[in-house]
Amino acid sequence: MKRVKIQGHAALREEMKMVARGKKEAPKDADVMSVDSIEVLLRLLTPQNRELLAVIRDKKPQSIAELAKLTGRAQSNLTRTLGKLEAIGFVRLKSVERRKIPTASVHSLRINIDPFSQNDRLELA
Repeated sequence: MKRVKIQGHAALREEMKMVARGKKEAPKDADVMSVDSIEVLLRLLTPQNRELLAVIRDKKPQSIAELAKLTGRAQSNLTRTLGKLEAIGFVRLKSVERRKIPTASVHSLRINIDPFSQNDRLELA
């Protein structure tokens, strides 16, 4: 399982400043990918994006253009969406010659919400 840290931009920026000033040690999970909030994550998991992830997993398109044909979505829209899904670790875009091949890089995820603090965790499998 790959861990993803849930940390807002303001908290991340403040943490980075304190580390840079020598006031705080870098956290052990400093190299872990982070997402702003659970809400941001859930906004990415729309029914359309879930369908897109399923098409990528099942049909294994060999380019974004092929994915556009399979889904009926505009290529520019797909490129933007795939960039967001790649940033969070849901897809990988492999460059081959002059095209990018999307592959699903997550099969399931687990969200662990701490109701008493902002220490939520996301695990990708």
